[in-house]
Amino acid sequence: MWTMDELVDRVRQALAAEYSGAPNGRVRDVPDRRAIRWYTSTGLVDRPLGMQGRTAIYGPRHLLQIVAVKRRQAQGHALAAIQAELTGVSDEDLATVARLPADLLAGGNRQLDAGPARPHFWTQSPARAANTAAGPPAAEPSPTAAPSPAAARSPSDVLSSLTEIGGVALGGGAFLVLPVRPTMMDIVELSSAARPLLTVLVERGLLHHSPAEPHPAAQPSSPGAPHDADLLTTDDRSAS
Repeated sequence: MWTMDELVDRVRQALAAEYSGAPNGRVRDVPDRRAIRWYTSTGLVDRPLGMQGRTAIYGPRHLLQIVAVKRRQAQGHALAAIQAELTGVSDEDLATVARLPADLLAGGNRQLDAGPARPHFWTQSPARAANTAAGPPAAEPSPTAAPSPAAARSPSDVLSSLTEIGGVALGGGAFLVLPVRPTMMDIVELSSAARPLLTVLVERGLLHHSPAEPHPAAQPSSPGAPHDADLLTTDDRSAS
């Protein structure tokens, strides 16, 4: 196993004897560190075997891949065609293309930092690769862990949450909802003041029927006696 610099040197030795360079003259004869990293990012070359401290470590397969790519470039193949041919192939097939001397494949032993193995994503189906990248599936919750349903609210709780509101029936199905209970004088004056508004509502067809006369709420039967239409519950407001 070798460092990046040692890998580049072995590639140079492998290509020194019979590599004539790419025919178009625009491809670097011996790839440098930047080119090898680019090969790795495109999948032409595998990721490093691991790390020794902060140094990436490479092995014989990386050497076979890089030299095989350069051999095919020397024959005039484009990188897209080389990638389609060589990505994911066995070491034996790479060795056939690379034609490396056996002594260049021998390398020193190195102690790599332990870390999780990362599979080659291009050799897996899309669904399996996605599952691998996402990590192990989360454990399913136990049926006994389901939260208990909320206790039903008692009638007293429901009543305590209601808010009393006041209102005035203006006629024609229109109601004026107020946050407080109006007095009889309030009802009379509001009913009178609302007549222009009721006229507009009738003209625009926004009332159930035309309020021909003031609502009986404006004429209480006895002073101080609350009329049924004076107070509206929350349900009445929703209905209006």
